[in-house]
Amino acid sequence: MPTEHITIRTHEGECRAHVVTPAGAGPWPAVILYMDAGGIRPAMIDMAEQLAAAGTAVLLPDLFYRYGPYGPFVPREVFKGDFRAILGPLMATTGNDKAAADTGAFLAYLDTRGDIAGSGIGAVGFCMGGGMALASAGTYPDRFAAVASFHGGNLATDAPTSPHLFAPKLKAEVYIGAAENDGSYPPAMAARLEAALTEAGVQFTTETYPAAHGWMMPDFLVYDPAASERGWVSMRDLFHRTLRADP
Repeated sequence: MPTEHITIRTHEGECRAHVVTPAGAGPWPAVILYMDAGGIRPAMIDMAEQLAAAGTAVLLPDLFYRYGPYGPFVPREVFKGDFRAILGPLMATTGNDKAAADTGAFLAYLDTRGDIAGSGIGAVGFCMGGGMALASAGTYPDRFAAVASFHGGNLATDAPTSPHLFAPKLKAEVYIGAAENDGSYPPAMAARLEAALTEAGVQFTTETYPAAHGWMMPDFLVYDPAASERGWVSMRDLFHRTLRADP
């Protein structure tokens, strides 16, 4: 897949990013991919390429840009030790609110490209990125047509930046892919998020996968190929239905 390495200026610095597009001249609908806590690494770029192969231009920003250079990490090795000591300092540099603020710059960048079809953008986030995708779609409701979260954690908490608080602003169709027995997204939290989405009149779908937290990530020990393919089918279907060129 054609890949560009770019830098986007945000209000807090220079954000490195990858842009992956399908083969050909386009134009294509655009999707912003919000990474997990493992950061930018070959597996994440592979996932951007897989999404681009479905016919979308994919912007993959490095949300740890405030931290400075790092990694790339190998999750299978990181999770063998004290992963919080390794990833915690990087995660502390971002969050739902900061990612949503950064998204203004990401959208402005996409607006400069001549190969983007339509004004409705898609967002997808994994793990940490799930909440960021929801918060970003709620911050820019007129720009996002669809948002998906896969094994996103802490989606409905008492924090002032909790993703469920963005529900009243959402105009996008929402897909939530949850893992069974996920301590970061227990049933009570799922019920709280779903209640917020329902009360706000958001069109949404939730599915619970018989897999562990992180099952979509191909470089995780818990990666589940069958459940991952099911997730990709749901993701592609969501974006195919909602991301259309303007008439």
